[in-house]
Amino acid sequence: MKRNTNHKNDMNKNTFNNDIKKRNNSSNVNKTKKIDFGINYVNTNSVLHQLNGVTKFVLFLAWVTVVLTTFDLRLILALIITGCTLLKLTRVPFPVYKPLLIATASVLSINALFMFLLAPQQGVEYIGSSTLLLSLWGDYSLTQETLYYLLTVTLKYFSMFPIALVFVFTTHPTEFAASLNRLGVPYKIAYAVSLTLRYLPDVKNDFVNIMHAQQARGVDLSKNVSVLSRIRNVAKILGPLIFSSLDRADEISNAMTLRGFGHNKKRTWYSLKPMTKQDYAVMGLITLVVTLAIIKRVMATELFWYPF
Repeated sequence: MKRNTNHKNDMNKNTFNNDIKKRNNSSNVNKTKKIDFGINYVNTNSVLHQLNGVTKFVLFLAWVTVVLTTFDLRLILALIITGCTLLKLTRVPFPVYKPLLIATASVLSINALFMFLLAPQQGVEYIGSSTLLLSLWGDYSLTQETLYYLLTVTLKYFSMFPIALVFVFTTHPTEFAASLNRLGVPYKIAYAVSLTLRYLPDVKNDFVNIMHAQQARGVDLSKNVSVLSRIRNVAKILGPLIFSSLDRADEISNAMTLRGFGHNKKRTWYSLKPMTKQDYAVMGLITLVVTLAIIKRVMATELFWYPF
């Protein structure tokens, strides 16, 4: 009788342990599947992470300069493909920035709609021809030139999105601030840049917390409501987010004042990364590309490249 009871107890313990293992495995699977989005530094030890923060900042500024000086769709598409390639080289998983991608595409689409409503014949004026596609009331008839203009401008703005994510994902805030200070930027400005980069994850967390609080109060942000209702509900989130950001900025400034920030003219940096030959080579390539883009813009006879 004792042997049977011991055997039953062992069987019960084994089944209990197996149940616990299954629950742990399922919870681990759920944790790996759930990846929160973010806009902060992610250390994946990629090739871009090895570059100096100043090099990546110069790349970002050069990228914006090239984008702002061109309306050539060929160059804009090349920038988008290059930016997406660099974003893939960061090794940051796509689900991390997928919500940002969807939000950016939505905002740019709404921007294109308002551009058409405010200036429906802007493309015709810039390109100098008119090919009717859809006849509507008044000046709101959709032309091929206007559609091409809206597509070019939308992709022009979108081409800056990948390189911005590359800069944020691969640049450590403290190391970047130290590099800027080494180039001659006052350390107060460099430290302000560092605080800005460090503050982005906090803004994201505040946004998520406020969104959850508003949803608990009955604010619906799902597809069950109309687009206008969702826009109004998002406005209910942005208001508290702005006020919480102002309060946090006040707390940070008070903490820095209590620690004596700004009393000395210089400061030392723990996370100072030196420039390497690879950084200088990348900067040389950036200078060449920006120079060629400016020469192309000056020598171009027309603002838009229109193949039709």
